[in-house]
Amino acid sequence: MPVKNKLKIFNDPIYGFITIPNSLIFDLIQHRYFQRLRRISQMGLSYLVYPGAHHTRFHHALGCMHLMQKAVNVLRFKGVEISKDEETALYIAILLHDIGHGPFSHAMEHSIVNNVSHEVISLHFMQKLNEEFNGKLTLAIEIYKGNYKRQFMCQLISSQLDMDRADYLKRDSFYTGVAEGNINSERIITMLNVVDDNIVIEEKGIYSVEKFLVARRLMYWQVYLHKTGIVAEQLLIRVLKRANELVLDGFDLEASKPLKFFLNNAIDASSFKELALEKFSKLDDYDVVSAMKVWQYHDDFVLSNLCDMLINRDLLKVKLKNNPIIETQLHKHKNALMLKYNISEHEADYFVFSGSISNQAYEQDRQNINIKFKNGKVKDIVKASDQLNLKALSKPVVKYYICYPKNRL
Repeated sequence: MPVKNKLKIFNDPIYGFITIPNSLIFDLIQHRYFQRLRRISQMGLSYLVYPGAHHTRFHHALGCMHLMQKAVNVLRFKGVEISKDEETALYIAILLHDIGHGPFSHAMEHSIVNNVSHEVISLHFMQKLNEEFNGKLTLAIEIYKGNYKRQFMCQLISSQLDMDRADYLKRDSFYTGVAEGNINSERIITMLNVVDDNIVIEEKGIYSVEKFLVARRLMYWQVYLHKTGIVAEQLLIRVLKRANELVLDGFDLEASKPLKFFLNNAIDASSFKELALEKFSKLDDYDVVSAMKVWQYHDDFVLSNLCDMLINRDLLKVKLKNNPIIETQLHKHKNALMLKYNISEHEADYFVFSGSISNQAYEQDRQNINIKFKNGKVKDIVKASDQLNLKALSKPVVKYYICYPKNRL
C-alpha cells in the first residue's frame, strides 16, 4: 500500500511556499472541520466594497501557522527554549484559532447562534478533535485558553501583537488592495524576543511596530468598519433574525438541513452541545447565500426585501456621524416607510436602525506591546516611541451610524 506524503507545500500569494511541519498538522488540515474553512469568507461581506476580498479563513489559518513557524525559529535562535511538543502545540493552536467561525464570520455570532463567540466554538471543535486524535491536542488547548505556564506562548496566539493580527492585516490589505494596511510582519517577527516570560520587540523593531499600529487603525476605518460593510453585515443579521422569526410563527422556509437546524432551535452557550457542534460543522457561506437566493422571492415583505438587497447589492443608505443618532430621525424614516407600504413598526425596524462603531488601535491597559532596549530596559510602545500619534491611537474613537431605505422600497 503506497505511503501518503503528508509533508505537502502550499503556494501562498502573500508568503510564497508554506510547508506543513509534520503529519499531525497535515491530518488536522485534512479534517472536514478544517476543510470547512475553505467555505468561510475571511472578511464576511466586505467583497461588496472590495471585490477582491474573497479570501477565506482557510488561507488565513495557514498564513498564521507559517508566521508561527518563523517565530519559533527566531526565538530558538535567540536562546529561548521551546520543546518539540510545545512547538507542535503552538502550530496546532494558531492553526485552529479561527475554526469556530460561522458563515460570513462575525454575523452569525449575533443571529443564528445566540451570543456564542467564535472563540468558544473554536474551543468546542478543538476538544472534539482532541478526542479523535487521542489527546494530542491537550497542550495546544491549554495554550489557546491562555492557561499554559509559559505565558509568552499564549501571547503568540492571542495578544495585541500576535500571529493572528500579523497575518490578517497583511493578507486583508493584499486582497482588498488597501495599501495602507501592508505591514512588514516578517520584520516584526525577526525582532521578537522573550523577557520575564513575556513577548517583547527589540529596539530595532520599534518603527515596524509603529507602522503596525497605524496600519491597524487605517484598516479598521477603511475596511473592517467601512460603512457599506457595516450595513451589509447588519442586513445579514436581520435576514437571519427574520427567518428565525418566521419559522417560529410556523412558516416552513426552504434551507439546507444545517441552516434549518439553527432556524428551528434556539441555540445558546448552554445548549451548544455535541449535536449543535456537528450541525455547525456543516454550515458555511454557501448555505446562507443559497437560502437568500430562494428567500428573495418569499411572500414576506421583510425577508424578501432584505435578501434582495444583499443578493443584488442594493443596500440601505448609511450615514456616519460623530454624535449619537437622534430618535426623531429614526421615527421620521420609520413613519414614512410604514405609511408607504402599510407595514408595522416592528417590520419597519428591520429597515431603519442605528448603532455605533468603535476603533482603538492599541489598548494600553491590555497585554502591552513592550520594547526591549539595548540596556535591558523594557518600555510600553507608547512611552518608548517618539511618535506622538501612538498615544492618540490608544484612545477609542466612536462613530454613530443610521441606516434607512433609499427610494427602492
